[in-house]
Amino acid sequence: MTPFLACDRIKDMNKLLKILPKFKKIRILVVGDLILDEFIWGSVERISPEAPVPVVRVKSQSFMPGGASNVANNIKALGATVFMVGVAGADSYGDILKHQLQDRGINTDGLITDGCRQTTLKTRVIAHNQQVVRIDKEDSHHINSRILKKISSYILKKIPKVDAVIIEDYGKGVITPQLLSSILKEAKKQNKIVTIDPKEQHLSYYKKATCITPNKYELEKVTHVKIEDATSLKKAANIILKKLELDSILVTLGEDGMCLFEKGGKATKIPTMAQEVYDVSGAGDTVISAFTLALASKANMKQAALMSNCAAGVVVGKVGVAVCLVDELRKKIIAQNKKEVKK
Repeated sequence: MTPFLACDRIKDMNKLLKILPKFKKIRILVVGDLILDEFIWGSVERISPEAPVPVVRVKSQSFMPGGASNVANNIKALGATVFMVGVAGADSYGDILKHQLQDRGINTDGLITDGCRQTTLKTRVIAHNQQVVRIDKEDSHHINSRILKKISSYILKKIPKVDAVIIEDYGKGVITPQLLSSILKEAKKQNKIVTIDPKEQHLSYYKKATCITPNKYELEKVTHVKIEDATSLKKAANIILKKLELDSILVTLGEDGMCLFEKGGKATKIPTMAQEVYDVSGAGDTVISAFTLALASKANMKQAALMSNCAAGVVVGKVGVAVCLVDELRKKIIAQNKKEVKK
């Protein structure tokens, strides 16, 4: 017998369409590690004579906000108001990141410049719509006390003015125990939703959050449970639910969709809604963005998970770090609903 509840997707999908217009009234604060994603686009016509690697002939270059800034970008694309706080270096890539955000209408008052570190940069080389290699440049040491004070001050002023807080922890130094403790304390005081895209090494930081969104690999790593079937998946999730006193945990499973585990024992399996998968880069950012927006719009946990699954189904069908526009999400929900009716 499966340990998961059946999902009445036709009923829930109809509710999602009613929730979607509420997004434009929601205000979200995103806190975390800012990343600039660089894409070098080209073609491969031969193998290098120097080593058995492809030679990429570069045709163009582009940039996208990544990490916490990609979450902010997703929230903006879904029609909500977003405030973002994080750190960039005092370098040309920090300037590019700031301009990329401003061009998308994202408030950058919370982007703090730190002259002691470089802007985190992920460079992806793409040839014929396939990623050839990724090159990372980053500093991962914790931010200093001066920068932490600036970030904390900004956050504590914003929490009363938003509906939810998203923590994007990529382990690049912004999310410290001290910072997260103050966020969770103030958010609980203000009765705000707090969702977290976790870093497995920082598990102990996340106690009493509304939800965390690990993938299967991260969940296995922190629980030391080999996830091979529904039973072992539920066992691992329940370990974290109990240990961290969470309201829920949403586990992303790639091509197998996702599973939602709620406090009290309720577990719901949600199959993937992607038709074709071209690139999973940034899909987790889309999941937590749509999930949090739906919760802030008074959706229940299962409806919020369905919303995030639909949004993820949109972005994995695009090449590169992408966002799901609100109209694309609406069309995805309608299309999925039609499929469910035909079953």
